[in-house]
Amino acid sequence: MDLTFSAEDEAFRAEVRQWLEENLTGEFAGLRGLGGSGREHEAHEARTVWNRHLAVAGWTCLGWPVEYGGRGLSLFQQVIFHEEYARADAPARVNHLGEELLGPTLIAHGTEEQRRRFLPGIVGVTELWCQGYSEPDAGSDLAGVRTRARLEDGRWVIDGQKVWTSLAQQADWCFAVVRTEPGSRRHAGLSYLLVPMDQDGVEVRPIRQLTGTSEFNEVFFDGAVTEAGLVVGAPGDGWRVAMATLGFERGVSTIGQQVAFARELDLVVDAARATGRIDDPDIADRIARAVLGLDVLRTHALRTLSGYDSGSQGPEASVSKLLWGQWHRELGELAMDVLGGSALTVDKGPYELDRLQSLFLFSRADTIYGGSDEIQRNIIAERVLGLPKEPRP
Repeated sequence: MDLTFSAEDEAFRAEVRQWLEENLTGEFAGLRGLGGSGREHEAHEARTVWNRHLAVAGWTCLGWPVEYGGRGLSLFQQVIFHEEYARADAPARVNHLGEELLGPTLIAHGTEEQRRRFLPGIVGVTELWCQGYSEPDAGSDLAGVRTRARLEDGRWVIDGQKVWTSLAQQADWCFAVVRTEPGSRRHAGLSYLLVPMDQDGVEVRPIRQLTGTSEFNEVFFDGAVTEAGLVVGAPGDGWRVAMATLGFERGVSTIGQQVAFARELDLVVDAARATGRIDDPDIADRIARAVLGLDVLRTHALRTLSGYDSGSQGPEASVSKLLWGQWHRELGELAMDVLGGSALTVDKGPYELDRLQSLFLFSRADTIYGGSDEIQRNIIAERVLGLPKEPRP
């Protein structure tokens, strides 16, 4: 398959690059490089202002249909935007979960009323979202969720607990998978609800991570409520809708993620030169492998994504998750070996990490969150290769 960009695509790249150069100035210049995994606490309010600036200029929801506030851009043009955004060291966006996950899910599976209600707030970055999937006993095994909801007087009443909920402390809404059919098991009886976070029945407790930051949270629902009509898809059909969301999660934004990985790799190489470790044959070999591995990630992602017009992926996306999770974790390990003993100390107290220390600590989770490596291998074996299913209780 031809993975080259057309002349029209390259003209679009020049447009994106010029706009970023002209707008990442003044009050926004100091936001370069802020935010991202393990660093979502950085300048959240200022990054929200920047995101709304993007929205006014038409740089949000690029792949969405025009009728829903998007620009209807091609897959390659979306890839170009994410690449240029990352190369410009623009700040991490605050509404990834709304724009890249929930919005496409509502377009594909929501009602027209739900689309009219929620899509404009995502396009304009006026409502932020979090994802209520994982629970203490249901992580990669999402079918084991126990949070339950029942219909009472035209509303869903929700009780239970979610965990590892990214950015719940800033979110206005949560899209949550809950059990709505009493006595149901596994994939049956689940529903996909849209739940307002600002209510007495919702409690958010931040989780302190190894990085010292708290972008993950526990969320407790104790009689929380949402309207009866805020179920996406039919009640009991939540598993299908939730899987669609996961497909969008591994869409075109992963290309921008890989450009951010390239910037981290550059930092590792700079550190290797500064410490003299670049002359160590083992370090030099690992750096070369990292460069080649990153090229493999990009080529695989483009080839896989090109088969999905919506920008979402099928079970083949599990291969991408395995590749980038392992690659990024190994990059963190390489960074520590490059730094040597200085990696064990902090420059500023009480616990202020530098970029490479944060990279190492946060990347330890890469092979777990978003579906552990073990689960991804099962998906590949069963759904891609057609091998017999693993025995389950």
